[in-house]
Amino acid sequence: MRKSLIAVAAMVLLAGCGGSSSTSFPTVGAARTYEIVNFEPSTPAPAGKPTKVSFVIRQPDGKPLTSFKRGPGPHTGVHLIYVRRDLGAIVHRHPPIAADGTISDTVTFAEPGPYRLVVDAYPNTTGPQRNFQLFHAIQVAGDYKPATLPPTQKSVVVNGYRFTMKKVPSLHAIQAGLIDFDVTDPTGKPARFTPYYGALAHAIFFRKGTLDYFHTHVCSAGAAGCTSTLGATRVTGSSTAPGRLSVGVLVPVAGTWRLFLQTRVGGRILTAPFTLTVRQ
Repeated sequence: MRKSLIAVAAMVLLAGCGGSSSTSFPTVGAARTYEIVNFEPSTPAPAGKPTKVSFVIRQPDGKPLTSFKRGPGPHTGVHLIYVRRDLGAIVHRHPPIAADGTISDTVTFAEPGPYRLVVDAYPNTTGPQRNFQLFHAIQVAGDYKPATLPPTQKSVVVNGYRFTMKKVPSLHAIQAGLIDFDVTDPTGKPARFTPYYGALAHAIFFRKGTLDYFHTHVCSAGAAGCTSTLGATRVTGSSTAPGRLSVGVLVPVAGTWRLFLQTRVGGRILTAPFTLTVRQ
């Protein structure tokens, strides 16, 4: 979700009345924000081999961020989403966080090329700002051949499971929408979803070219903690029966977007990609 980074070091200047005919103001430095430090790997990662990724989120006061939201639902901890620039591949993880704030993950990048890491963090704070995103570039060594983004398709087959949009939606920026999917197993029966990182399904959106990002979730009927927001607009995905997913869409700008719909069936994580057109 493209929620703004928290600027937490605002300075308030109080001006008093005086007898001087000239006024001078102190120089105000830029507001300080959260940032990624101590990032590894510092060199290109190999394709097809496990790579350890680690870093710390430094708070505006210079200390490492060590306290994150916990509990049921997907809006907790830290989400890591690695996406290749051509939107040809993603990896989605919720890694452990050490007591000193170090976030560590081991990931295998199947193909070479430039990747962007989205760090979607949920600090244990109060107030309306629930989370923020940070970003870091990762280069995977090898001959990068950008893939062409395919046109919109109503149906995608992943490991024998078929994901089918009931109809191609009419989507608009900053407007909540829903896309209904049927998911069937290799025998044609409705797939049975099991929870994965606090939700029955994850809908991860990236915009072609700019890699703008948004992330929504699908939960069972009546489950709490699955609503996603963009400003004052809210959307909640749901699943009311096996093989049925109602996916919330709420992206910030118009353009061509790639939806990576992820769910777990039979102990296996399935990622179904769809190309979507979003209008103003």
